[in-house]
Amino acid sequence: MIDVIGTDAGAPASLPAAQQALIRAAEQIAAPRRLQPALETWLESPVPLIDSDDPRHLVEVLSALSAQTNAVVLASGDPLWFGIGRILAERLGPERLRFHPAPTSLQLAFARIGRPWQDARWVSLHGRDPEPLARELQTRPRALAVLTDPGRGGADAVRRCLRSSGLEASYQLWLGENLGHADERMRLIPADAPLPEPLQPLLVALLIAEEPSIPNSRALPLFGLEDGLYLQHPDHPGLMTKREARIQLLADLDLPDQGVLWDLGAGTGSIGLEALRLRPQLRLLAVERRAGGAALIQANAKRLEVMPSAVVETDALSLLSADLPDGLDQPDRVLLGGGGPHREALLKAVLQRLRPSGIVVIPLATLEAVATLRPLMEQSGLTVQLNQLQAWRGQPLSDGTRLAPMNPILSLKGT
Repeated sequence: MIDVIGTDAGAPASLPAAQQALIRAAEQIAAPRRLQPALETWLESPVPLIDSDDPRHLVEVLSALSAQTNAVVLASGDPLWFGIGRILAERLGPERLRFHPAPTSLQLAFARIGRPWQDARWVSLHGRDPEPLARELQTRPRALAVLTDPGRGGADAVRRCLRSSGLEASYQLWLGENLGHADERMRLIPADAPLPEPLQPLLVALLIAEEPSIPNSRALPLFGLEDGLYLQHPDHPGLMTKREARIQLLADLDLPDQGVLWDLGAGTGSIGLEALRLRPQLRLLAVERRAGGAALIQANAKRLEVMPSAVVETDALSLLSADLPDGLDQPDRVLLGGGGPHREALLKAVLQRLRPSGIVVIPLATLEAVATLRPLMEQSGLTVQLNQLQAWRGQPLSDGTRLAPMNPILSLKGT
């Protein structure tokens, strides 16, 4: 039997008594070079040591041992969590192995900042580019641990990926170096501060979601705000109109200086609220059927220091079948972002109320939806334009930047 024992920086003296007994009884011991001096000093009698820093050599030596040989392999943390355990299990078979895990760097990092980690997700950048991190960020996890690779950008790759996703304002960045060692260090890095130098190669980054702060809304651009500045639905994080599409849709609306704007299926309220920053005298009716939608839009409006005329949490189609608030019953501009399977009926209701020279803009994801809605606009006498927006965001690579495509948006506009 081969015992694979996870260790911390104080091993072997810091190990539990039962694991120390396994080491002392072993006929063969494999250990990384950094542990060998302490191990040789601690052992009462000399035992042949196998260098475990080369996994291929380690597997060759262990494979040659008889089944009756007592052997121990010392590893860092949990050998089955990005450790030597996977290779040993694949090459030697799990029946020959018995694992004794120690705390992982992920556990230690969350322990150091005193945060529960049962909701945490993780991604490893060892030997790979940061694309998995970019994908994970789009789901807006509450907590994300990143195992960095110093040869592929290290902490800088994490920060660049966070910035390129537009989410730097939504996350705390913690860096943990040499966790479990005597010289360990855990630091919170402010968003406007450079990364400290030098950083140790044994580095784990924690991204902890926080409510993005807006110290002064007047310091923000008029429109095209970063996605991370908006509060979002906790059960559907990332489900919002992204910055690039938001800019195009605001342009398609041809916002007047005054008038009524309907934002139907408003989501986080981002488009309507940015329209108010551009045209403060517009009257905005925001409609969102998702539970908690009205409170979320009002919270975002307060943060951006704009005031919608009405925010309604209901189905847009049923709302348009009733009496609307005074002065909001005939829109000059409509962004029709909701409706789902009832989008056709919703568009008909909108066209009945749209003022002369009004504009309706519908962001769509499929050509089939265009084929259904475009004839309705044309039959109602609207001039129709169809555009496709395809945008890419730069994501860091180990040696540069790659362009990651975003989902294309079809903008159907009727005037």
